[in-house]
Amino acid sequence: MAENTTSPVAPAMQHRTNRGLAKIFFLGILTLGIYPLVVESHISEELNVVASKYDGRRTMHYLLIVFLFSWMTLNIATLVWWHRTSDRMHGELVRRGIDYSFGASDFWLWNVLGSLILVGPFIYIHKRMKAMNLINADYNQKG
Repeated sequence: MAENTTSPVAPAMQHRTNRGLAKIFFLGILTLGIYPLVVESHISEELNVVASKYDGRRTMHYLLIVFLFSWMTLNIATLVWWHRTSDRMHGELVRRGIDYSFGASDFWLWNVLGSLILVGPFIYIHKRMKAMNLINADYNQKG
């Protein structure tokens, strides 16, 4: 008797689903800014694992952007990277049928314009971490 090949199989490697604003904020202070770099590095790698098979794109590693390209482009490369990863996360949320609003517009509204009210970037990071946690939880369950 043939097995049902349409049922999702959980991947052997599970991605993190416990990221949050408070953790990034306090560990970022404690590690003098290294922890947020590590978190974004993991997000760029995990996004490639989760989404590349479906959207055919690759996200450049965050540390390459920060240490190699940001200073050469007066930080424009970093803005483009944040925009693209936010948009890619939105596409993955939609593809997986996850009911959560997050995308490139959140980056521009909360992180860029929201910096004028000081709390905007914190709201953006919270939304970004929640979106990635939801994507990873779905990936961990369904593959």
